[in-house]
Amino acid sequence: MRLVGALLLVVMAGWAADDLRPLAEAEVPSLMVLYKDLHAHPELSHHEERTSALLAGELRKAGYTVTEHLGKYADGSQAFGIAAVLKNGVGPVVLVRTELDALPVEEKTGAPFASTVRSKNAVGLDVSVMHACGHDLHMMSLLGTARTLAKLKDRWSGTVILIGQPSEETVDGARAMLGDGFYTRFGKPDYAIALHNEPTVEAGKVGLVSGPIYASSTSVDVTIRGMGGHGAHPEATKDPVVMAAEYVLALQTIVSRQTLPLEPAVVTVGSIHGGSKHNIIPDEVVLQITTRSFNEDVRENILASIDRMARGVALAAGVPEDRAPIVKVLDSETVPSTYNDPKLAERLHTAFAGALGAGNVVDLKPIMVSEDFGLFGLEGHQIPTVIFQLGTSSAQQLQDSRRTGKPLPSLHSSLFLPQAEPAMRTGIVATSSAVLDLLKK
Repeated sequence: MRLVGALLLVVMAGWAADDLRPLAEAEVPSLMVLYKDLHAHPELSHHEERTSALLAGELRKAGYTVTEHLGKYADGSQAFGIAAVLKNGVGPVVLVRTELDALPVEEKTGAPFASTVRSKNAVGLDVSVMHACGHDLHMMSLLGTARTLAKLKDRWSGTVILIGQPSEETVDGARAMLGDGFYTRFGKPDYAIALHNEPTVEAGKVGLVSGPIYASSTSVDVTIRGMGGHGAHPEATKDPVVMAAEYVLALQTIVSRQTLPLEPAVVTVGSIHGGSKHNIIPDEVVLQITTRSFNEDVRENILASIDRMARGVALAAGVPEDRAPIVKVLDSETVPSTYNDPKLAERLHTAFAGALGAGNVVDLKPIMVSEDFGLFGLEGHQIPTVIFQLGTSSAQQLQDSRRTGKPLPSLHSSLFLPQAEPAMRTGIVATSSAVLDLLKK
């Protein structure tokens, strides 16, 4: 009986793969046109108006009931979240998420459809904008999946909710949608899945992690305050630039000397700004910091160290108490670690192997990047969630990287450009196979 069952699974898996691949292939040409358009017109977090409208329109064309302008941010402003719902009889509810936003990065890929967009960031600075994290590819994988599922309604029963989530890069988009009553309006799903591209995995393959996959992230703003003055008279000042330099170096000891070596942790100073002219010592320098960990105790220790070290640097420089540093933890840009439900991950592994071939499903390890997708699983992992990795590099690129020791452009790099066509096909087949399995009749 076991042999018969195994043979039946193989036959069914092969049929599903043969069925899905031509459907995905047929969608790729039109999706590539949209992909290049989105890539050339990226929008920063909180500003995805054009992007959300384009995706919403395409999902309507595919037969979904679409709701736009979902979500409210902490400051009360409107978010550009979208939800596309397709009901097809009685059965479970599956949520599939994509992200909409891009990054303040100047593109240097040289692609003919490279972004030249510039925009104002959250603090009013003029910045370049680029889809340096591949969210444009994610959107097209979701749209291809939407079209595929609409054509295969005889194969599944239940409800599909496709989400276009804003502001993933500032990790407040999921919270904005959930806080605005998303599950009250659309109902809680039985499962939630998503994908994210990964340049260390070959295009045509997907990767899975069971359990914790991404670290928590906490953003911290630190203002080092001094007493400014003329650059020719440093003795009459308390120089915040020098203090900030000392502080950046001191922060490196949080992981190396204040955290148990067995506990993964990262402290990154991503931005430092101060001063306006060569010969003026400014009054203050502002640093933007992110922390990452899997353990909540480690996170709390890092935050305490960031605060203590800032005060220590100021004290050593003789800064008066009324000019002590200001350390602000940004709750709106804080997310817990992302957790893949082991049972759901195992189920998707089987579905992916059937649709893509067992050799195209690889086991990966957790990494220190962060995501807010896990918030859709609600506190305590009430809803099983899985986010899987979509390979985006060619076999030749990976081989050359191993041979030369030169790493491939990473996510958030100005040079990052995925192998969009094969990755898109794989994303459509993988996501469609997952939904079909979860909603099979």
